[in-house]
Amino acid sequence: MTPDEISALPYRPCVGIVLANRAGHVFAAQRIDTANAWQLPQGGIDEDEDPREAALRELQEETGISPKSVTIEAQTDDWISYDLPQELVGKIWKGRFRGQKQLWFLMRFQGADSDICIDTEHPEFSDWQWMQPGDIIDNIVPFKRATYVQVFNAFRNAL
Repeated sequence: MTPDEISALPYRPCVGIVLANRAGHVFAAQRIDTANAWQLPQGGIDEDEDPREAALRELQEETGISPKSVTIEAQTDDWISYDLPQELVGKIWKGRFRGQKQLWFLMRFQGADSDICIDTEHPEFSDWQWMQPGDIIDNIVPFKRATYVQVFNAFRNAL
């Protein structure tokens, strides 16, 4: 695709989750399809789905964590978007989107580590751990780094 074709594409509506434990560490998971690529839980918003509901659904689908085990503490005021690298645009989401626009939610995990199960029906992650936000930023794929900086800045007073 040409740069003009890419810039004409819309952003995929999505949610992202900053899942913090009681100690203020954040859940991060290594993508199953990309070596050394860590990220936070995230996913698309279904048609006619409320973003809050989408965030709770995505969290459960990707981590096995029940909505009863979290408290939503904050949400970003606005969408935060990122563009895919040009070489990925035609390969991801069937070339329909240039990137994602995301509403982010800060959730406090009230459960135990044993409640987390990334071996889900459609696993996206191969490993997970509690990390400091700066360590997550250091290990995220470069094209999402600015997004993660924005997200952690938005929630810095609550973590």
